[in-house]
Amino acid sequence: MDGDLRRRQKEKRYQERVRQVRRNRIILAASAAAVILIAALAIRSCAGGKSGQQKKTGAEESVLSSSSAAVSTSSSGGSGVTADLTISAAGDCTLGTDENFDPSYSFDTVCRQQGDPSYFFANVRDVFSSDDLSIVNLEGTLTEATQRADKTYAFKGSPEYAKILKDGSIEAVNLANNHSHDYGDQSYEDTISNVENAGITSFGYDRSRVITVNGVKVGLVGTYELKDGIGCKDEMLDQIQSVKKQGADLVIASFHWGTERENYPDDVQKELAHAAVDAGADLVLGHHPHVLQGIETYNGKQIVYSLGNFCFGGNNDPSDKDTMIYRQTFHIINGTVSSDSSYETIPCSISSVSDRNNFQPTVLTGSEKERVQARIDKYSEGLSGS
Repeated sequence: MDGDLRRRQKEKRYQERVRQVRRNRIILAASAAAVILIAALAIRSCAGGKSGQQKKTGAEESVLSSSSAAVSTSSSGGSGVTADLTISAAGDCTLGTDENFDPSYSFDTVCRQQGDPSYFFANVRDVFSSDDLSIVNLEGTLTEATQRADKTYAFKGSPEYAKILKDGSIEAVNLANNHSHDYGDQSYEDTISNVENAGITSFGYDRSRVITVNGVKVGLVGTYELKDGIGCKDEMLDQIQSVKKQGADLVIASFHWGTERENYPDDVQKELAHAAVDAGADLVLGHHPHVLQGIETYNGKQIVYSLGNFCFGGNNDPSDKDTMIYRQTFHIINGTVSSDSSYETIPCSISSVSDRNNFQPTVLTGSEKERVQARIDKYSEGLSGS
């Protein structure tokens, strides 16, 4: 009997050790899975910029002039994603020329002389390649159409010029402007096809878009104000609601508006911008004045009233060559824009030389950077809270 008892006790202890080993293995496997999941999320969050690109460090970082902005929480989007998203925006890009311009020196002439489409964005590509989404206003047509509109200026560039944008690390272009149909409706359709075939998203008018970047659904809305003035408001609001219904986590509203060579926004610009934010836009971008205007913080959102010219073939030597790249990092938590997003302005010139426009926008440094930043700050005074 004593022997049987000892044997049963021994078997009981053995089975208990087996069960304990199994429990330890389960715990170890669960812990390993948790570590792998956390690591994957951390890598995704830290990866930041465009696939295969490196973030700026050292001297590249020193050219940025930063400021903070509180951004209020927007309505929840459809993805439920948690991620950071950095957006860069620049103004009017006219890749081409007017057939009535002096052919001895024009955008087309420089393009032929350089023989390299990467020339035009060479001095700003590091900025655009280190973000997640770069947006410009494409003001002109990329087409082979020949029926020029009856207007003072009509801009056309080769369909091959879409590669200029691609090489410059531009991912999206607004086409809602007063030069998108300069060679008729066909030229507009051609431009859409040519940029889209280059892998660049186009948007504007009734063609609002929702694209996914870093898992974030970004709604892009482009509005042309010059024809109808405040009458474009309802269509703009409808387009914002459209992208929100499609599940956009982040909404960017781009406007072609305002008065040329005026450094302060008019009442229509302000009304439209405020209405866009009230309807759910997380960022408002403006262009058309061909000069810089200020930045307003309204209900926690940023309104960039005019980004100025950028890579601009519409003028061989404008008197005001100052411009900027606007850059903002959004923190998206469970599909909702966080309140601690921040923005910065990067002072630039539309040309790398001062005696003419060589169509090569360039990041400014030193005293020139400070001078342009001071202009932006001056034009922004009194806007927020107005």
